[in-house]
Amino acid sequence: MTRDQGANAQQIETLSAQQLAAAVPDPIIIFDRRGTTRYANPAAISAFGHIPAGTMLTHKFRTPEMQKIIETALREMRPGALEYVERVPLERAFRVAVLPLEGTNLLMIHFKDQSETRRIDRMRADFIANASHELRTPLASISGFIETLRGPARNDEKARDSFLQIMQTQTSRMARLIDDLLSLSRIEMKPFARTGEKIDIGEIVASVVESLSHLARDLGVTVNFVPPQEKVLAPANRDELTQVLVNLLENACKYGQSGERVDVTIGQSSDGPAPEVVVTIRDYGPGIAEEHIPRITERFYRIDGETSRVKNGTGLGLAIVKHILTRHDGRLSVKSKLGEGASFTIHLPAQ
Repeated sequence: MTRDQGANAQQIETLSAQQLAAAVPDPIIIFDRRGTTRYANPAAISAFGHIPAGTMLTHKFRTPEMQKIIETALREMRPGALEYVERVPLERAFRVAVLPLEGTNLLMIHFKDQSETRRIDRMRADFIANASHELRTPLASISGFIETLRGPARNDEKARDSFLQIMQTQTSRMARLIDDLLSLSRIEMKPFARTGEKIDIGEIVASVVESLSHLARDLGVTVNFVPPQEKVLAPANRDELTQVLVNLLENACKYGQSGERVDVTIGQSSDGPAPEVVVTIRDYGPGIAEEHIPRITERFYRIDGETSRVKNGTGLGLAIVKHILTRHDGRLSVKSKLGEGASFTIHLPAQ
């Protein structure tokens, strides 16, 4: 053994439980056989507030399950574990383990935060339930029409044509939903976009406005866009940014149709910590109530489910927009008032 190895071994042997607990990022509280706190590491203080030495643990954690596991550990000096949920001030879930410290009269209680894992599991379950519902509804409709065509409407030519048209619409809607699900899955698999090249944002916007001109015309909406006189460059993936702009402009035309006008503008902003390129799509339709704005980028979140389905929405468009912009270190901001339309602004780093 070298001199350094010997010195390191000696240092390890002299490490105290307090030093080890202080280095752990999870909350840890060390207490004695009377249930009195001897030490709380910085993570525990951050999670549960100040815990002075001498505090009785059963006074700090008053839920029946925590009282029971602490009392059992003190009485039997053996490990124990449970799931513990704090609901105030915010709901947080912990996996709690109580462990006697070998060779001492001390015990340790360790909290492993499970809040994010639970949130992801809940999101996954909600996503599967919502996707299943969105696919089951048109499938049930198609199945019903097939049964009708085989039975009462077998020889009704007018009903047959009407039913077949509805079935085609529902099939197209399912195809769009599956395409959006696959698109969202691909985006989430690669959380960071490689955007080495800078693209001309004005050129992309002009292309999208032109490609959706027929939709705007059919809906009676005028899209106003004046290309900037100079190139506005930003690092971005051309195809993904096009997808973002198509989603937002299509929504503005469909849901802001009553305003008969959509304005698209490009600019640059220095209000934040770094220069940004901003693209704003503003409609003059019914607007969005304030309580809905924080949630409209959630998957399958709909302000008005029936209107969304009539407009052929899948409930995933804005979720895709949010994920693509996040990949580009960008963001989406929304401003709206009922009766005054809505503004959706894309923020992209200028460099």
